[in-house]
Amino acid sequence: MTQTDRDALLDAALIHVPFEGMNDAALRAGARDIGMAADLIAVHFPRGGADLAAAYHRRADAALRDRLATDPPQGRFRDRVADSVWARLDLVDPELVRAGAATLAMPQNAGLAARLVWETADAIWTGLGDSSDDVNWYSKRATLSAVISATVLFWLGDESEGRADTREFLNRRIEGVMRFEGVKAKLSRLPGVSAVTRGAFGWVRAPRNHPLPGKTR
Repeated sequence: MTQTDRDALLDAALIHVPFEGMNDAALRAGARDIGMAADLIAVHFPRGGADLAAAYHRRADAALRDRLATDPPQGRFRDRVADSVWARLDLVDPELVRAGAATLAMPQNAGLAARLVWETADAIWTGLGDSSDDVNWYSKRATLSAVISATVLFWLGDESEGRADTREFLNRRIEGVMRFEGVKAKLSRLPGVSAVTRGAFGWVRAPRNHPLPGKTR
């Protein structure tokens, strides 16, 4: 059992997702296609459809990290953030994302769903060179996570040519994030505010050796 086996099962199962959904049925069908014993499905995807959705999501995140490392977006920082989110959407199939969202929307998968969006936000901020190591590390990822979630929902229902409406929606949301970051920067320079912030949040540090708080795999 190797990572290659898991990737092969992921690829095979995704073919069946449009017909079966992001669930155990797709995994069983995929296992049959590649001649994998049914007992091994739980070894690679112990939470069934939730892990299948997570694997598809994380594969796209990995591709995005590679893209940002080899061909980073240019221009204003807000444009670079928007281009990165747009590039992430370009790496996935809407039908598979819709199926994954339906599975991750189940109450037992809520924590995983939130963590996956956070991971994408972290991949973007890290890929764009964010070096924050305090409470800003969390606030940047939290605000971008909200943007990503809203944009994906809009994107899934967008029927405009080239999904141009989604791009406009994304640009507006990113503009809001940049305004928020600008307000934070100005407030931090006010007399007394920086001291209060250091006192209240000075102990907060970005996690070491882990991209996110808690278990991510």
